[in-house]
Amino acid sequence: MPADAPLRIAFLSYRGKPHVGGQGVYTRHLAKALVDLGHHVEVLGGQPYPILDERVPLVELPSLDIYNDHFPMRFPGPWELKHWTDFLEVTAFSAGTFPEPLAFSMRAWDHLRHRTADFDIVQDNQCLGYGLLLIERQLGLPVLGTIHHPITVDRRLEMAAAESWYKRLTLRRWYAFVDMQTQVARRLQRIITVSENSFKDIVKDHKVDPDRMAVVPVGVDIDLFRPLPEVARVPGRLVTTASADVAMKGLKYLLEALAKVRTERDDAHLVVIGQRKPGGASDEAIKKLGLEAHVEFVTGVSERRIIELYSEAELAVVPSLYEGFSLPAIEAMACGTPLVGTTGGAIPEVIGADGDTALIVPPGDSEALAAKIRWALEQRGLRDTIGARGRARIVDRWSWKRTARKTVEQYRIRLEAEHR
Repeated sequence: MPADAPLRIAFLSYRGKPHVGGQGVYTRHLAKALVDLGHHVEVLGGQPYPILDERVPLVELPSLDIYNDHFPMRFPGPWELKHWTDFLEVTAFSAGTFPEPLAFSMRAWDHLRHRTADFDIVQDNQCLGYGLLLIERQLGLPVLGTIHHPITVDRRLEMAAAESWYKRLTLRRWYAFVDMQTQVARRLQRIITVSENSFKDIVKDHKVDPDRMAVVPVGVDIDLFRPLPEVARVPGRLVTTASADVAMKGLKYLLEALAKVRTERDDAHLVVIGQRKPGGASDEAIKKLGLEAHVEFVTGVSERRIIELYSEAELAVVPSLYEGFSLPAIEAMACGTPLVGTTGGAIPEVIGADGDTALIVPPGDSEALAAKIRWALEQRGLRDTIGARGRARIVDRWSWKRTARKTVEQYRIRLEAEHR
């Protein structure tokens, strides 16, 4: 194969929520940017399916959709079990573990074993199921693994936040799939990740040989995510993105900070891009803190509306205890919205210096977060300056075209290793 020949890529995405959650955003924009470079991409996806560029075919590999937004944790009926991978999924679910990565990887293997001549390489987007080893070793299709960050970090934070021995037990069972991901990550020949911080954590937690890894940062469409001068800022409005109600996202601390800010500013309120989970930690915190009338959850809206939400906010906030990169951070910054972020994980690596391109606080500190938000809401000139500098940083550093080019470099490194 010539060194610059177009590649035929099977892109695996076991979850692809279109606008909230990094996997769906990554899948959509990277696939488009790869096609723009002249490559052929097919996405093999599970529910929720990603929204893709019209030039990118989607091969649906439906799961039992146990964790759907409307009836999460539902037990499938016997009539729904139509394929051996369905039995695998429901068995893993019955054992208390998250079943989707394993079941999806086996569905992908089952599909690709009939199409080995159609693709040059397979890219996996954080699934890391045992089926990848079959794809690589049995089918002979080279695999490039993508790990945004090791889920071992999520497991540690959730276990630390658990309030009872029973909750810790159920979490230990649910996160059992992480041990599989560690075994698969160690055995894949090439892995990319999105930040230096994630690189170090993958080496530490998954014990992956650093010589088999590379950092390929993600990007943002700076022509789409841009300032909207025609949209007025709403006084006191904060905006954040919460793809899941888990401890790692730090929404609890932002809610506590909002309650503190409201003791001095009764116009302070929060828009959460994401779905409220009844009975979840954030739901309980909102009720306890008396914030029902001051927190709005927005879900299922267009990308244009998300950009408008950033443009309406006086501050965007990323309160996470840890992030492997943080797409919401760079999307907000690309819109010129001043950002308050934490030092959790790779966030400082992404957003830059405190007081220059963003405002930064320690993770898990609602007092510090409240103080920074309260101060920033009173400093319009500062907000304007940080918003402009933040966008300039994003324009200079993060684009999907750059991500695609560096990803193709890694494809070719993996393919060269195959032919040695």
